[in-house]
Amino acid sequence: MYSLQDSRVENARERVIDSISKNMDIYSVTPSVGRLYGAMFFEKGPMTLDDMKDKLQMSKTSMSTGVRTLIDLNMVEKVWKKGERKDLYEVKSDWYQTFTDFFCIHWRKGIEMNRDACKESIAELLAVLEEEVVHEERKVVEDDLDKMSYALGYYEWLNQVVDLFESRKIFDVIDNEEKL
Repeated sequence: MYSLQDSRVENARERVIDSISKNMDIYSVTPSVGRLYGAMFFEKGPMTLDDMKDKLQMSKTSMSTGVRTLIDLNMVEKVWKKGERKDLYEVKSDWYQTFTDFFCIHWRKGIEMNRDACKESIAELLAVLEEEVVHEERKVVEDDLDKMSYALGYYEWLNQVVDLFESRKIFDVIDNEEKL
C-alpha cells in the first residue's frame, strides 16, 4: 500500500531530481544523465546498471553511457562490494571537490586560451605601433592595447580564484558543512 507520506517523499525527491536534470547543462551533460545522477544521489548504496535501468526505465546502454559520462566528470565512482559480480557505481559524496575539479579544469582552459590570444594580439599591435601610423589609427591601437592589458589583469585575478579552489583555501573564506 502506498501512503500519503510515501507519496510526499517521492514527490520531494522527484522535484530535486528534476531540478538537477535541468541544471546539468552547466556540466555539459544531457538532462537524462542529470536524472541518472539525481536518482543515484538518493540511493542508500551503490547501484548496478540493471538497478539504474529498472529505476529510470531506460536502456542499459543509456545507463552505461550516462555512468561513463558521470565518471569522466568525477561525479560518480565505481565501487567494490564483496560477493557482487556486477559493476557497482555510486555518487561521490564530496560535492565541494566535484565542483572544484570540474570548474577549475574548465576555468584554467578558458583562462589559458584567452590569455594566449591577448598576448599574441598585444605583440601584433605593438608591432603596428613601431610603424608609422596616423594619429587616429594609433589611438585605436592604444585603446585596444589598454583593453587587452585589462583583460590580462582579469585573467591573472581569475587564476588566483582558481588557486583558492584548488588549494581549498576558499574554505577559509567560505565555510562548508564538512569543515574541511
